[in-house]
Amino acid sequence: MPLADHPHIQSFLDYLKFEKRYSFHTLTSYTTDLTEFYDYTETRFGTTALKEISAAFVRSWLASLKDNGLSSKSLNRKISSLKSFFKYHMKTGAIESTPMDKVISPKVGKRLPVFVKEEDTRMLLETLNSSTEDWKSLNAKMLIIIFYATGMRLSELINLNDNQIDFSREQIKVLGKGNKERVIPVSREVIAAIRDYQQFKNKEFDGTNNFLLVTEKGKKLYPRYAWKLVNQVLGEASTLDKKSPHVLRHTFATHLMNNGADLNAVKELLGHSSLASTQVYTHNTIEKLKDIHKKAHPKA
Repeated sequence: MPLADHPHIQSFLDYLKFEKRYSFHTLTSYTTDLTEFYDYTETRFGTTALKEISAAFVRSWLASLKDNGLSSKSLNRKISSLKSFFKYHMKTGAIESTPMDKVISPKVGKRLPVFVKEEDTRMLLETLNSSTEDWKSLNAKMLIIIFYATGMRLSELINLNDNQIDFSREQIKVLGKGNKERVIPVSREVIAAIRDYQQFKNKEFDGTNNFLLVTEKGKKLYPRYAWKLVNQVLGEASTLDKKSPHVLRHTFATHLMNNGADLNAVKELLGHSSLASTQVYTHNTIEKLKDIHKKAHPKA
């Protein structure tokens, strides 16, 4: 479905891009959800007129997706896209009410975040520090170190510029979702590793690239390159089923919580907009307390 045929979708996407400053990845998700919905509506009901779309249309589409095996979590993402879409058009005056008021989101069972244990993380970092450093292994080392030290998202790290590193204050300025800035303090060891990497990069490529991390060709890291390196390292160092950069973000947050960090502070470091997103890490803290209690209390 060409977007030109549906100006309501295009105007909403323009709003997200130019006013909300959403990332390319987020815009792609909205585009996919809305075009799929409009394709279904046109095929099933013969209309895509904004004022004629009812809750029954939405429920029918969601039911078809569920019948095709889509998970509750994915269904909720599509519901969220439609809620934002119709809310925007209520604000513009294109419609007086939203059909989403009569659509109920399916319940999603909470899945605990996968993380690397503290002792395994220490061994992993020691192994990386003593490894032979060809360009790829050097990149793998930096990815693991920075992910674990900061809890950054993959997109945030690969877009990190040299000028976002504050060596004197030992902190990194991160540009997160919605172009929101946050500052993450890091250790002296991390700062030293970044400085060494920068010097090596500038010597190798004459300082022509402002991105902090680059490939062996001097180009900006791309998501698949970073993901494969992290996956390989975690695969060699752990028995986790999931071995993605996001595991290191979970590891960062879980280790902070297990060592007494304030929940609000962890929220700010992760760049979460809501405290509810951060609260999932409290479960692991409670499990650790249960284990301590079981081992230490005479009546446990």
